[in-house]
Amino acid sequence: MTTSPSLPLTSKLQIPQMGFGTYRLRDAERAVAHALQVGYRHLDSADIYDSHKPIARALAGSGLAREDVFITSKLWSHSVSAKRVGPTVQRFLDELETDYIDLLLIHWPANTPAAETLAAMDAARRAGQVRALGVSNFDIDLVQEALDSGIEFSNNQIEYNLNHQPAELLQFCLEREITVTAYSPLERGSREQETVLAQLAEKYNATREQVLLNWLMHKGMIVIPASSNPAHIESNFKAQDWNIEPADADALDAA
Repeated sequence: MTTSPSLPLTSKLQIPQMGFGTYRLRDAERAVAHALQVGYRHLDSADIYDSHKPIARALAGSGLAREDVFITSKLWSHSVSAKRVGPTVQRFLDELETDYIDLLLIHWPANTPAAETLAAMDAARRAGQVRALGVSNFDIDLVQEALDSGIEFSNNQIEYNLNHQPAELLQFCLEREITVTAYSPLERGSREQETVLAQLAEKYNATREQVLLNWLMHKGMIVIPASSNPAHIESNFKAQDWNIEPADADALDAA
């Protein structure tokens, strides 16, 4: 079985670089159960994905220990005020049937200041309910604002694919030891990009999706492809079986 490489998230916690997304899955429990069987050990969820309970059932039936699976979840905008974070985290724990969440993110910037939300999330961390904190969909200015709060966080989940490549934001985060998770990694690009991608897929005897995932991991990102198709779940996981050459990664960037 392929073992996912991990990245340091905190001084005490590693995050598997290959994750499994749970947004808009058909029969989420079945898809997650298959992902766990294939070897995924990082599950990405969120309040609005309605995937906490399916994850709990799939994990319970997998035979895996809780500590062997990394779980990420996200607070939606209705739950980011100081008074709402604590009860929401407890609901997440109940739905996931677990004592802790590995990584808790602010899903989107909201009217509530990030510092207020992070402070309440940090209380959950100090209580042992959460192991690491992060944000999602934060641009450079918002990441800096969150850093100015003085509360430690270590992940920013953003869209990153052929069509949307916020390279400056990626560099800004990595320089500050904030890991970056790429969501929607498999979107189709321009004709030129897809031509380069097809050439690379032929060179590496890989699918276009495997090349895209390998390219993003080469950049130092965490990837969370989602699929309800068992064959695609298996194929995406095999993106870790080889390493794209730097020149080929550069060619995909240039396209």
